[in-house]
Amino acid sequence: MTFSGCCRRIVLCTNVTRSGVYLRCPVVPVQACRVRPLCSSSSPVVVPGCEDTIFALSSGRGRCGVAVVRVSGAGAAGALRALTGLKRALIPRTALLRSITHPTSHELLDRGLVLWFPGPQSFTGEDSAEFHIHGGPAVINGVLQALGSLPGLRPAEAGEFTRRAFHAGKLDLTEVEGLGDLIHAETEGQRRQALRQMAGDLSRLYNDWSHQLTHCLAHMEAFIDFSEGELIEDGVLNQVDSAVSKLQVQIQKHLSDERRGERLRSGVQVVIAGSTNAGKSSLFNLLCQRPAAIVSPIAGTTRDVVETPLDIGGFPVLLSDTAGLRETDDSVEREGVQRALKRVDEADLTLVVVDSTQLPQEPQMVPGFLNHYLDNVLPKETQDHVQQRLLILNKSDLLLNEHVRLIQRALSDAFTVASVSILSCSTREGLAEFLKLLHERVKTMCADPLVGSPSLTQTRHRTNLQKSVEALRQYHKYRDVDLALSAEGLRLGLVCLGRITGKDGLLKEPRDWHLAEVVPQSVRQARLIVAVCASSKIDSA
Repeated sequence: MTFSGCCRRIVLCTNVTRSGVYLRCPVVPVQACRVRPLCSSSSPVVVPGCEDTIFALSSGRGRCGVAVVRVSGAGAAGALRALTGLKRALIPRTALLRSITHPTSHELLDRGLVLWFPGPQSFTGEDSAEFHIHGGPAVINGVLQALGSLPGLRPAEAGEFTRRAFHAGKLDLTEVEGLGDLIHAETEGQRRQALRQMAGDLSRLYNDWSHQLTHCLAHMEAFIDFSEGELIEDGVLNQVDSAVSKLQVQIQKHLSDERRGERLRSGVQVVIAGSTNAGKSSLFNLLCQRPAAIVSPIAGTTRDVVETPLDIGGFPVLLSDTAGLRETDDSVEREGVQRALKRVDEADLTLVVVDSTQLPQEPQMVPGFLNHYLDNVLPKETQDHVQQRLLILNKSDLLLNEHVRLIQRALSDAFTVASVSILSCSTREGLAEFLKLLHERVKTMCADPLVGSPSLTQTRHRTNLQKSVEALRQYHKYRDVDLALSAEGLRLGLVCLGRITGKDGLLKEPRDWHLAEVVPQSVRQARLIVAVCASSKIDSA
């Protein structure tokens, strides 16, 4: 990347200004670059504090056909030779069938495949080795004990392999989180979203925003330092204003996603609610395909919240059965009703179950009855949001078919057709249509993870993006008051974006986030921004 202008052309690389812009200046001595990828050379990465050689079972505990034991660090080659007796040069990324023996007693532990991954072309960036052995507990323990007997080797801490990969620049924080989500993915939707994040889609989006903000900050500070000498074009601040406003809109749009990515990651909260004996627990058991909740003709059987995770067409759902909603003098049941109302208030989607036998005989009166029913079930603030509720008329097998058709016709005029489902938990009539409707609603709430820009998946991302937007607002606030404070807003926005990917190490943040209280430092004191004195346009190289 280069800055070009009317006077000179310089290359960005090797030093850091207060704003975090890395520069090589021809007139100022500079230090070696600290931001180049650590794995760009042919030597293994050695991260300070990670000098030990570590080992661990990577494939998870439990009996299995094949288990994988991973070793990473400077002693990986020695460990591989000690347990296999290999004398010749190790061939990278080539599986060898070897007898695995204890390095001290020379007892045969197993016979399996071994692989060698010299750094930096490995997951951690360090020299690494893998032992693919049989997955019996005794075999695994024997190999782990053999590795532990070697000097300089120790068991890895939880997540230490991934932490070393992060320090080596192999993964950033969003990719690390994507890897964790992929390991814990239980549905197709979660797998797709995690793979996309692990592949760096989210990282590239945030890095692009950071790149744009860095350009704006470089222009801003160059204008502050050198505008008096007329080396900067007059319109540079207008260009910065336009770029910052555009970036602010992009981030805000990214934030306004109705938490689809977070829902897909943790599961859509679906709550079954309704009056007593409406068939809520029967519906719960029907969806779970097992007797997860007690079903009884006695009103008030369910007293507490019963939860179970479900996979609805590839999307994760956390389904909750709740106590029937009614006035009661029973203190235990009353507590259950309060918990049910709390869950309804927190739910992404509420399945409101109605006993069809309690509907008015006149079909025209059914919509009014259901509206009154909803008033007693749903919190007031959710009643107007059609996407947050789904009416289920249960026990349809107890009604005449003609009566059901008349009810459907009356409801189509008063409700969104997609908001009402008529079924029988006993005969399963209408179940297929209900499941299709539920799947469509859940899919809408999560969205397809492979379509469009990558979604937010972590509260941490959302918090830092909101802070970044606030910092950009501070830029506009102080734009015509104090350019130094205005530039500080850009820098704080850059810090927040860097925190998401973990690339904020060289960007220090003031203790107080309120820019009005930041003591402005002279932006002309010994800073290498002189290198961009002639710059009003930025192009990439």
